[in-house]
Amino acid sequence: MQVAKKEKQSHIEHSYMAMAYPKLYALLSLYLRSCGLCPCTVELDDQTTMNFWVANSRRSNKPALVMLHGYGGNSKWQFIHQVGSLSQSFNLYIPDLLFFGKSYTNRPERTEVFQAKCVAEGLKRLGVERFAVYSVSYGGYVAYWMAEMYPELVEKVVVVSCGVGMTEEQKREQINKVGSNALNLLVPESAHDLRLLVNLTVHKPGPSKWVPDIFLHGFINVTYKQHRKEKLELAEHLLSKKTDIDLPILTQETLIIWGDKDDVFPVYLAYQLQRQLGPKSKVEIIEDTGHAVNMDSPISLNALITSFVLGYS
Repeated sequence: MQVAKKEKQSHIEHSYMAMAYPKLYALLSLYLRSCGLCPCTVELDDQTTMNFWVANSRRSNKPALVMLHGYGGNSKWQFIHQVGSLSQSFNLYIPDLLFFGKSYTNRPERTEVFQAKCVAEGLKRLGVERFAVYSVSYGGYVAYWMAEMYPELVEKVVVVSCGVGMTEEQKREQINKVGSNALNLLVPESAHDLRLLVNLTVHKPGPSKWVPDIFLHGFINVTYKQHRKEKLELAEHLLSKKTDIDLPILTQETLIIWGDKDDVFPVYLAYQLQRQLGPKSKVEIIEDTGHAVNMDSPISLNALITSFVLGYS
C-alpha cells in the first residue's frame, strides 16, 4: 500500500513537472523576445539544422556579438542573466550548438571543429559578416576554432572558463579529480548527478543549490533526454580526444575570463592560454566566482565583455 502511494505521488509530481517546464520555456521565449530577439531556423543542408535567437531589428550602431553556450546549455537559458544587458549594446546572435536545443545533424561528426563550421555557416546564411564571439566553457572550444578557421568573420574573442590549450597530463588530472563519473556529470541522468554538476560549477549560493529533486528531474527531461545518445558521443569525444599539441595562435584580440574559485579548470589555465596566445590576449579574474561565471557574476562579466568588444579602456 505504501509503495503504491509513493508511486502515485511520484506520478503526480512528474505530471506536474511535465506541464510546468513547457510553460517555463515559454516564459524564457517571451523574455528573449522582450530583449529584441526572435527565433530563427537555418537549414544548412538536408542533414543539418541550426537554431538561433537573433536580433529582430539590427541596429547599425551596434556591433554583432555571437554567444556560445557551454555543455548542456542552450540558447534559451544559459545566458538568462546576460541577454537583457548585452542586448542594449550589441546585435545578439545566440545559436543552439548541435544536439542542444533545436540544432541537429544526421552527420556523424562530433568535433568542436564541426560545431564551429555549422555555427559559422549559419551566421553567413543570416547575413552576419563580422562579429565578436563570447563563449562559455565547451563553447570556448567552438569559438576558438571559429576564430582560427574564419578570421575574416571573427573580429574579437572572449573565452570564459574553457580548457582549450590544456596538456594531456593536465586533462587527465582534471578528469581524475572528477572521478569515473565525468561522463555522467556532463550528461546527467539523475537528480544526484545534476546536483553534483551544479555544486562543481556554481560557487555562490543560490536557487540552483537547493531546488528539490523534482525540479532537477524536470530539467533533465527537458534538457538532456532529447538527443541523449548524441550528447554522450560529444562528451566521449571531448573526454577521450588527444589534446592539441600544436594549438594554432589566434590573430584576433582575445579576452580570457576566469573565476578564481573554478573547480573545473584551475585558474593557472587562464594564464597558460594567455602565454600561448601572446600580446594580443589578456586575462581578467573575477573574485569569489566559480566555473559558471555567467551564473555567479553576470554583472561583472557583462561589463568586461562590453568594455572589451567596444574597445573601451
